[in-house]
Amino acid sequence: MISSVKTKVRTARVKAKGMGRTVKPGRRQVLQTAVLLCVLGLLPATWVAVSAGDRVRTLGGAPAAPVVVVFGAGLWDGEPSPYLAHRLDTAAELYGRGRVRAVLVTGDNSRRDYDETGAMRDYLVRRGVPAEDVVGDHAGFDTWDSCARARRIFGVERALLVSQGFHIRRALALCRAAGIDAYGVGVAEPHDATWYYGALREVAGAAKAGLEATFTPDPHFLGPRERGLDRALAG
Repeated sequence: MISSVKTKVRTARVKAKGMGRTVKPGRRQVLQTAVLLCVLGLLPATWVAVSAGDRVRTLGGAPAAPVVVVFGAGLWDGEPSPYLAHRLDTAAELYGRGRVRAVLVTGDNSRRDYDETGAMRDYLVRRGVPAEDVVGDHAGFDTWDSCARARRIFGVERALLVSQGFHIRRALALCRAAGIDAYGVGVAEPHDATWYYGALREVAGAAKAGLEATFTPDPHFLGPRERGLDRALAG
């Protein structure tokens, strides 16, 4: 009986000693590195959320602004992709409600056979927006370029922005960093594979946005001041 008790006590001590073992230095370093990378990965996303603040609004709650900026999201067989079509539908609705007086469509027209802004303009016209109130920026190759050119080339000082919910906060953060007093309208989408892919891209996009907002680089293309938006607003 006494021998059995001694054996159990000895076993318990061995287990306790094993539980108290420290993590090996190599494993500890790997763990610390993993934690550090997670923290660093979250910092840009946190900055984006803080920069956007409470400026994401619903369609019905969007404040009035001179112009709404619609970011490109690709073409399918020459027509706006479903995500882009939803952005354009929202912009047309804002125009129809009198919340904005002009639409700035910004996208990629780097190739002769790929005219994203032209397709966006045509789509809006079919939705009832007058052609003279739609202005295209053919060199909006990414979100920063679109924001920087809207401010520096088209003279936008105050605007509504339209994009999907996973992207609108980054767009807001960058346009505000570019000097635009902006509010965003997020387009709701079902959480399918495309949505999750877009949300995953925002992790890397947030890190890139942090650098762009810090160093405010010139967009890929500058140029003379464009007056098309001035004419649309004066009309």
